Amino acid sequence: MKKSNLVFLFLVVSISVFAQKENRPGYIKRYINNLINDTSESSEPQFIFYPTLAYAPETSWEFGFSGLFVYYAKKDTSNRLSEISGFTFFTLTRQYGLWIENALYTDKDKWFILGKSKFQSYPLEYHGIGINASKEHIAVVDAISLQVKQRLLRKVWGNFYMGPEFDFQQLSSVNFKLNKTDSIPLPLGNRGSANLGAGLGLVYDTRHNVLNVRHGVYSELAYINYNKGIGSQFDFSTVTADLRLYKSINKRDVLAFQAFGQFNKGTVPFNQLALMGGENIMRGCYLGRFRDKNLVATQLEYRMLPLPFKFTKRWGLSGFIAAGTIADKAINLNINKTIVAGGGGIRFLLFPKKDVFTRLDVAFTRESTGIYIFIGEAF
Repeated sequence: MKKSNLVFLFLVVSISVFAQKENRPGYIKRYINNLINDTSESSEPQFIFYPTLAYAPETSWEFGFSGLFVYYAKKDTSNRLSEISGFTFFTLTRQYGLWIENALYTDKDKWFILGKSKFQSYPLEYHGIGINASKEHIAVVDAISLQVKQRLLRKVWGNFYMGPEFDFQQLSSVNFKLNKTDSIPLPLGNRGSANLGAGLGLVYDTRHNVLNVRHGVYSELAYINYNKGIGSQFDFSTVTADLRLYKSINKRDVLAFQAFGQFNKGTVPFNQLALMGGENIMRGCYLGRFRDKNLVATQLEYRMLPLPFKFTKRWGLSGFIAAGTIADKAINLNINKTIVAGGGGIRFLLFPKKDVFTRLDVAFTRESTGIYIFIGEAF
């Protein structure tokens, strides 16, 4: 997210306004009051829905809505917390989109369904491929993109899960708008493509609350193959490795660590290369500023949830640092060509009974600044 792309959580403003108007009747007052004063049973499902606003030079003003639904299977708090989040938006320059993410556990945590769906018409900046890609973007790419990715994982022993994964990605109506009149070689997949991949995932997961992990381990190793035999336009494969460790320092503070790798082999279209940046890992780096076949990144975050002050039980802070690099081949990954990012953020305890915070993070790299507002921690 670029520095100029600021997202405002209208909910915070609404709370301060409506909380002062005690005589305001109706649903809105009850909704805000229930949000501030969480009197629901911890086993009960909870839902939040709020408007968002953003601005970026390439899209003008963006208006949207976000929602989050959290619950325990069969209202049994010994089960892990499940969540479904959604976000939809439109802009004054006629872009639009819909995102849905899910992390669902069935009763006794026997099944784990993890995935995301995304449909949007939105411009992206293309800087080129490789760690030495142009600092200034060389093109703006207008396109309609669709992705549906799901993992259906079954508990096989203890906290180990295994199961099939599939991923469908389509890029259509692609238009490269070059910044200069000089022609440049366009990347593979510049006219769009549709690729379907299937594979297998192995997960070790001891987390109880995926939105705010106090202690535990999450480890995933996944392989997905995209080939023309099952409907893809390109033949390639992807191996993903994701390790996350969480250590409770005390009843309040948490130290979190993540190491992530994505390794592609074959003829990979530019939109499915490993992308550095975004709201989760390598915050502060524009998503896609760096892209190539292979990526490794790591991050460390210290969270104070909540702050150790008597006057508040709902506000917290965090600080984080991250580093990553990319290369055309795994053997060429070079620690001397590492991008470093870091920053900090504030937290507000949204659902006290379920220990769910909303976060506002500010992150920096040498080139850019990112501001992010989301419900749940980055990892």
